[in-house]
Amino acid sequence: MPVRKSQSGQVGRGKGFGLGLAVGSAFAFGGSGVAAKPLIEAGLDPLHVVWLRVAGAALVMLPLAVRHRALLRERPALLAGFGLLGVAGVQAFYFASISRIPVGVALLVEYLAPALVLGWVRFVQRRPVTRAAAVGVILAVGGLACVVEVWAGLSFDALGLLLALGAACCQVGYFVLSDQGSDSGERAPDPLGVIAYGLLVGAAVLTVVARPWNMDWTVLAGTADMDGTPVSAGLLLAWIVLIATVLAYVTGVVSVRRLSPQVAGVVACLEAVVATVLAWFLLGEHLSAPQIVGGAVVLAGAFIAQSSAPAKTSAEPVASGGPERELSARGNVA
Repeated sequence: MPVRKSQSGQVGRGKGFGLGLAVGSAFAFGGSGVAAKPLIEAGLDPLHVVWLRVAGAALVMLPLAVRHRALLRERPALLAGFGLLGVAGVQAFYFASISRIPVGVALLVEYLAPALVLGWVRFVQRRPVTRAAAVGVILAVGGLACVVEVWAGLSFDALGLLLALGAACCQVGYFVLSDQGSDSGERAPDPLGVIAYGLLVGAAVLTVVARPWNMDWTVLAGTADMDGTPVSAGLLLAWIVLIATVLAYVTGVVSVRRLSPQVAGVVACLEAVVATVLAWFLLGEHLSAPQIVGGAVVLAGAFIAQSSAPAKTSAEPVASGGPERELSARGNVA
């Protein structure tokens, strides 16, 4: 009996630690846009900021890539999908969108991804989804209408909104890709190794697309304006690479191993809240009352869509484990 108590206490402490890591990961990811936007406004192209973020993180994670080099032979499609969609695609679209619309709005649009995943499952794969999950989708879409103020004829830059939607679609593409074969019984690849190689693939792709040799490197030696306060550009870049990417990914992955995918995915919704609050106080990007209400509805919809779907089984093939697991491991690759 004492042994059971000890094991129960260890499990409880493990879950508490995992929850703390999940919250920390959401906070780390949430600060990426706030740190990146001043660099973009200082003169760096959004693609160049994305390249700096991904290439810097790939360099830090290189030892892990060497350690898990067998993944190149075992899971090449998964590594390519993570690199192209989960890293390069999401980051490029997200950073391009925040150059045109507020950080909070861009991230809330990106949080349509869980709803879009369920749409893919229901209408493309023709698998059933729970009624509660469908309600979550409706809430998310309705909340987004408030965020972008459709009654005002889309008061935000239409291209910026489309770019944010592109980030959400890249998330969906990666979720669907990574979910393939998840029921095959094969040994799951180490997620840290997948992240390391995904960053390397993303960096390689972005090098071709962004052409960093044309970047104005002098911007990094100066300061960037953060709502009237000059901040070292090098410090902002260090935050983006070390905290908002490396630390965010690693803590997110470890938290998933200690929590259920559903719980970790729901905690990841804090990312949008953190990004919106930080943008409000640090960048002066204020949202109106209807937008705040709409943002809360979007998050509620994402919460319901993720937490209501049961674990995937052969009897009830609702796609929930794969997308939610990857979402919580990523946080919002934003």
